[in-house]
Amino acid sequence: MSTTADPEVRPPGRLRAAAAALIAQLAKFGVVGGIAYVVDVGLFNLLSYAGSTPLLAGQPLLAKVISTGVATVVAWLGNRYWTFRHHRRPDATREFVLYLVMCMIGLLIALGCLWVSHYLLGFTSPLADNISANVVGLFAGTAFRFWAYKRFVFTHRAEPGLA
Repeated sequence: MSTTADPEVRPPGRLRAAAAALIAQLAKFGVVGGIAYVVDVGLFNLLSYAGSTPLLAGQPLLAKVISTGVATVVAWLGNRYWTFRHHRRPDATREFVLYLVMCMIGLLIALGCLWVSHYLLGFTSPLADNISANVVGLFAGTAFRFWAYKRFVFTHRAEPGLA
């Protein structure tokens, strides 16, 4: 008698457990993302608009690259050691490189939204820049990143009892 269920016919309890695990993982991803979001938006606005002569005034794309870079490191640490802790790779360097590649694609999504809004449509106010980069772009980039992290980055399965 086999104890392995056909993947096409899973018992309802296993489906509920899998759904609950996915929801818990999404919640953790959301918390980590929320912290990284505060870092990203705060640093973006600090670089772009703080003070009488902002450090990167008139350079919203560069400000977004820098703020996203810092937020990426914050998010990787949170995701590696909390959200996906049972799936992190033994080789942290390789994992971080894969993570950065996926983040760069997410950044390109956010930059594309900001570029269209700021340069193509001419919406150049701080509010427009924040909505395009930090709401629309970040949402689209985040959806991509969650999928990509699960699919390509955090794919290692820890030995039972060792995680």
